[in-house]
Amino acid sequence: MKKWIFVLMTSLLSLHHSMGQDAVKIAVVGLTHSHVNWILGREDKGDIEIVGIVEPNTDLAERYLSRHDISMDLVYKDMESLFEKVRPEAVTAFGSIYEHLEVVQACAPLGIHVMVEKPLAVSMEHAKKMEALAREHNIHLLTNYETTWYASNHEVKERVKDNSVIGPLRRVVINDGHEGPKEIGVNQEFLDWLTDPVLNGGGAVIDFGCYGANLMTWLMDGQKPVAVTAELKQIKPHIYPKVDDEATILLDYPTTQGVIQASWNWPFSRKDMEVYGSTGYLIASNNTRLISRETGENQEKTEMLSPRPYPYDDPFSYLAAVVRGKVKVEARDLSSLENNMIVVEILDAAKESAKKGERVYLK
Repeated sequence: MKKWIFVLMTSLLSLHHSMGQDAVKIAVVGLTHSHVNWILGREDKGDIEIVGIVEPNTDLAERYLSRHDISMDLVYKDMESLFEKVRPEAVTAFGSIYEHLEVVQACAPLGIHVMVEKPLAVSMEHAKKMEALAREHNIHLLTNYETTWYASNHEVKERVKDNSVIGPLRRVVINDGHEGPKEIGVNQEFLDWLTDPVLNGGGAVIDFGCYGANLMTWLMDGQKPVAVTAELKQIKPHIYPKVDDEATILLDYPTTQGVIQASWNWPFSRKDMEVYGSTGYLIASNNTRLISRETGENQEKTEMLSPRPYPYDDPFSYLAAVVRGKVKVEARDLSSLENNMIVVEILDAAKESAKKGERVYLK
């Protein structure tokens, strides 16, 4: 038994060492998006190494880095200064969505891969420029959503494939949001751009509408909706005077309807999805909890799923695997550029629909 334990420990140490040697060098650009805690506080799996951080706000950088015991020696005031000293293999962008284009403009010509925090861009104008740069310079341009790593969503996707256990898809309802960014106490630097119609592209419609557009496009295997209809509201204009805090988006497909309910007015934080077929339903109520009533069943059942396997359980493990060629990004994948170009097109159409008060047909 002792010999077996020794062999196992030696193998694990060898694996960790080999992973560390092959760690992908990553730079973090921007710290104003509080989701950056995800990469700064991530356990060391040996698959990535943070080699630089770009953040001109020294006070913000000191707050974040002291919290995660990271040296300020890694901080640069801008991307130009960073690239003079360090050449990362990939960059993760955690600034405003408006700044995503600037990141790709700086990284793509240098052959540096990019992962942005959701959504891809503030507009189709920005998205098309980003797409062209990524294609021209042959870099990966990925978009990260928390819900990409949910075991429940992937189980739903598996079950609605051919010969679906709930019959053909008829209606999908995707609910995302929380009580509001100010209400939940996000830091001021994040709140400043999150509530700016230029830097964020909108309010709840962008912040949480993107999750639904991403998941719906994935469930529909990359098919665009025929039309988009949206209602945007300001329920709390005294808190959010410049952007919407409530968004309902209807996506029309030939035989399916998608309903995206994105809100800064939920009584609690939620990221869940209800998928209805002609003979049953599947509900991904959180990361690992799946509720179902499949064809022929008399009552619903609840299952607790195991978390997704490495490297599909974490955005940065996934990014490292993609950069190393261990994982191939398919056009229909949740993180793919193809999926996320459609997401931005849907969000643009939603804003246009709400403004005009009519359905917007996609080209």
